[in-house]
Amino acid sequence: MADLERIKAETVAYFRALDENAPLRHHFRGADEEGGLWYFEAVPDRGELIAVKQAELASAGQLHRYSWEHLEDEHGFLTDQAIDLEEAPLEVIPAEEFQRVWTG
Repeated sequence: MADLERIKAETVAYFRALDENAPLRHHFRGADEEGGLWYFEAVPDRGELIAVKQAELASAGQLHRYSWEHLEDEHGFLTDQAIDLEEAPLEVIPAEEFQRVWTG
């Protein structure tokens, strides 16, 4: 159990450091097959874009938010995969749009 707690603490520390120290942020929106919308705030890290905040607006209207402060719950989790714009059909959006959804 101690290993899982250590891994979670390291994961939280990694995402927190990225979020708190990022000089540049990118914002994206995507849709899933069920009509839900996904929003990401991503920062560059070692040549990749890493999501530090993620919000899912489900088709039924529920909003789920994930960040270093809330990594996961029964509905989902903050993605641990780098954002690949060539593979993921994501649209670049203004920071203000992301913030409107994030603050819900």
